[in-house]
Amino acid sequence: MASCTAPISPAQPALRQGGKKSRSLQPPGRLGFMSLPLGKTGFHLEAMVSSSSSSSGGRASAMVVASAASTPAAETPKKKRYPGEAKGFVEEMRFVAMRLHTRDQAKEGEKESDAQPIGKWQPSIDGYLRFLVDSKLVYDTLNSILEKAVYPSYAEFRNTGLERSESLAKDLEWFKSQGHVIPEPSSPGTSYAKYLEELSDTDPQAFICHFYNIYFAHSAGGRMIGKKVAEKILDGRELEFYKWDGDLSQLLQNVREKLNAVATGWSREEKDHCLDETEKSFKCSGEILRLILS
Repeated sequence: MASCTAPISPAQPALRQGGKKSRSLQPPGRLGFMSLPLGKTGFHLEAMVSSSSSSSGGRASAMVVASAASTPAAETPKKKRYPGEAKGFVEEMRFVAMRLHTRDQAKEGEKESDAQPIGKWQPSIDGYLRFLVDSKLVYDTLNSILEKAVYPSYAEFRNTGLERSESLAKDLEWFKSQGHVIPEPSSPGTSYAKYLEELSDTDPQAFICHFYNIYFAHSAGGRMIGKKVAEKILDGRELEFYKWDGDLSQLLQNVREKLNAVATGWSREEKDHCLDETEKSFKCSGEILRLILS
């Protein structure tokens, strides 16, 4: 089984005249137009030329008219727009995360499914307990990181109402009261917790990617998985893990606003680095999720 403890990358005169003037630009007594480029501005000057000898002593005269005809040189390169950028950085993170789903998980999904659909899962109590224990370790680790706040921005995400540690503690206590033995954390959970701790010290953008995906994924797909598992092995009992105090949609919106505010201080390179960490986040969380089937 692959480990989440991978090496951490550091966050890191007006007319241009050429040659001699022509003595006869147009046949005598007629008007014509001559277009001349004006440097690299993308504009042209149109000279209305008259060669009537009666009005100019036989010499051609010109009335200069500016023409704003656009040329390729006048076009300002358009700023590259990233998917979701107009709505804020959280929407960029959501877009990247959705693309990593399979087509049966999300309409934006692009990944081919390499596992059984959730509806066909055959979970066990022991496997589910391992999943809950490892999940609690990860949430405990996130809480500890935010409390230490090595980077001041981490403090913004304390006490958001999305925290899951206390809820998981209650669920594990309930399983214990039912006669089940609560296991120690296993490799997927301990590896992920260690990776998050190391990442939070050296790479805040990558850490925020994990923070976002852990909490927001649990509030969506995680709830669906919890319901399916409960139907199969818990007689439909809803665990505290899948309950929140207050309006969940409002809690999520509050965190979105905080994430967007923090990301406004990031360069485009730092934002891209955060997005690049999404696949790693999915990999680590997926290893814990598969414990349900162990």
